Amino acid sequence: MGREAPIVEAIGLGKRYLLGGKFVDAVQDASLVIARGEFVAIRGRSGSGKSTLLGLLGLLERPDAGQYRLNGRDVLDLSEDMRAAIRGRDIGFVFQWPALLPRVAALDNVALPLAYAGVGRAERLRRAGVALERVGLGNRREHTPHQLSGGEQQRVAIARAFIADPALILADEPTGALDSRTGEEILELFDELHHSGATLVVVTHAAEVAARAQRQIILDDGRIVGNETTATIRSAPFVAVTR
Repeated sequence: MGREAPIVEAIGLGKRYLLGGKFVDAVQDASLVIARGEFVAIRGRSGSGKSTLLGLLGLLERPDAGQYRLNGRDVLDLSEDMRAAIRGRDIGFVFQWPALLPRVAALDNVALPLAYAGVGRAERLRRAGVALERVGLGNRREHTPHQLSGGEQQRVAIARAFIADPALILADEPTGALDSRTGEEILELFDELHHSGATLVVVTHAAEVAARAQRQIILDDGRIVGNETTATIRSAPFVAVTR
């Protein structure tokens, strides 16, 4: 029996933008593999290309160079409709701002991906209720976003991200707009998702957030300059730098 294909296989991904009449390389020659069930953090300072790389992995952007297989399938040359279908089926997204429908109850916000997938209303609401229970909001299912705290809104967004059991969950600075206590609660939810078998990629500039992951990929000026397990990073000796 063959080895199970990784969720993410990227070779030499590149993305450039035209800014002020000049091309800027947001991501350059990025190669990475993410195994099924792995929890990976993408770290780097502001402007290092983290969000652009996440957009490439999530099929929100098309690369200008490189190769990319998602869940065992080459996805580079697919039509926009096919890419959208794969995003809806195989990828769950969590952003810094929850991006919930403002006048829609938490239950229906969570159920939205299942509506796009053609699941009947009764079943998608049942599954949305289970998902809200899982993130600790079973008693807030009829509340609209303005009736929820920032942390509760992010919990709704996380429930929406995993309700369709996607192959990959991508999170871009998911605790960036939250206070430290609420951020810790959100990270505990990611820990639970990982322990249940989810494949997670979290973009962050914060070392303490990245430390929750099994592995950390570090970007600088659009290039991958580090790719190590968190255990290796923790065990590395501290070296004082003198000038």
